[in-house]
Amino acid sequence: MKMKKILRLCIPIIAALAIPVATFAKSNARTDLGRPDLEAIAKASVDENSPFFYPTLRKAFLENDTTMTAEQFQYFYYGTMFQEDYDPYREAPNQALLNELIPIYAKEKRTRSDREKMLDYALQVIDDNPVDLRQLTNRIYVYEQNRKYDLAKIWQYKLNHLLLVIAASGTGADAENAFTVVYPQHEYDFLNLSGMTASSQQFEPPHYDYIEIADTGKEPRGYFFNIAEILRQYFLKHPSELQKAENH
Repeated sequence: MKMKKILRLCIPIIAALAIPVATFAKSNARTDLGRPDLEAIAKASVDENSPFFYPTLRKAFLENDTTMTAEQFQYFYYGTMFQEDYDPYREAPNQALLNELIPIYAKEKRTRSDREKMLDYALQVIDDNPVDLRQLTNRIYVYEQNRKYDLAKIWQYKLNHLLLVIAASGTGADAENAFTVVYPQHEYDFLNLSGMTASSQQFEPPHYDYIEIADTGKEPRGYFFNIAEILRQYFLKHPSELQKAENH
């Protein structure tokens, strides 16, 4: 992977975010959680005796309930980066099914069979990567369309709390207060689910992505995301890529 690929956002896949979520930017989450302590989260996520041990939180997240606390969501979301199988540029599973879904995602109206394919794929992706914001969104969409409202509410709760965790990490207004995400594509997803449309992206040294949003006549015109830990974890697992980057 070339350095320019590492430092830019992944282009969003054609699968569009299926439904909007409630506005969360004004929540008390920023006050309650604040910026993540990544050092503490890294230690707790791999400590079997910790209440924030990642496998324990992962199991709780995948249950059909709403028992997780805001703090557990924060440790779960950021703990993702400290797992052996973490790769910020990992490919989603079952590309064949994804290819079948591309025209389905583009439809204005979807049949029940379409929705079942969407749900099948969403469940596969979430099992592989539980914090995939797009497939969590699609899962909720299918539940709502199939009138499984209780399940829709449960998973909307989980999605909203992941978004609240990101919102709590900063304001995004400048580099010092940049948001922190665990996957590059979450930068786009977070803004889209906040009701904004990204218009351009650029890398700001030493480790920030700046996403400009479509002109709304309001400030700020764009948001900063801190990708320092994303890059650190990537290069730890792909040291040859670090050498290539240093030679450019």
